[in-house]
Amino acid sequence: MSLAIFVVLVLGILGGMYMPLGISAFLDQASSFMLLILLFSVGIDLGLNRHVFAQVCRLGFRILLIPLGVILGSLWGGAMAAFFMQTQIKEGMAIAAGLGWYSLSGIILTNAGNPVAGTISFLSNVFREIFTFILIPFLAKYLNGYSAIAPAGATSMDTTLGMISRHTDGTITVIAFVNGAICTLLVPVLMQMFL
Repeated sequence: MSLAIFVVLVLGILGGMYMPLGISAFLDQASSFMLLILLFSVGIDLGLNRHVFAQVCRLGFRILLIPLGVILGSLWGGAMAAFFMQTQIKEGMAIAAGLGWYSLSGIILTNAGNPVAGTISFLSNVFREIFTFILIPFLAKYLNGYSAIAPAGATSMDTTLGMISRHTDGTITVIAFVNGAICTLLVPVLMQMFL
């Protein structure tokens, strides 16, 4: 499956290079519609699995440990990348604070007067999402389902939720959704902290 995702991504890039500009607005609307269908399908799958929500309720506040780990791990990774690239640690953490939300993180940093960091944030978060699609099957199979949530960051409630649902179980899917919602809510706050 990961190979298929990679091949489709490359074909999409090649198609985008030669596609007429007028089609991009249609594709944007179509991808939004397909994302809604994906979320609806995952919701049906979760609704059919009635014991999932009872398991999540038993976890209680422990459910917050995964988003906390994702956020701290991402910020630590941004700080380490900045250290090795010999840039400001604060800037590296601001870039990493996008948590996979590339459409917002690049804009926030660019509007803050740092277009280079905005571009880096956009690209790093795009690559984070791409690598997440490739890594989820391997992480779920060879480590555990919870580890498949971490690389997704904020996208675990939308674009990567289908992959997480497919390769894990209903409980982890609900936790992934909660993780994505928390990360999404905190992205603007975290980025402002490091600007």
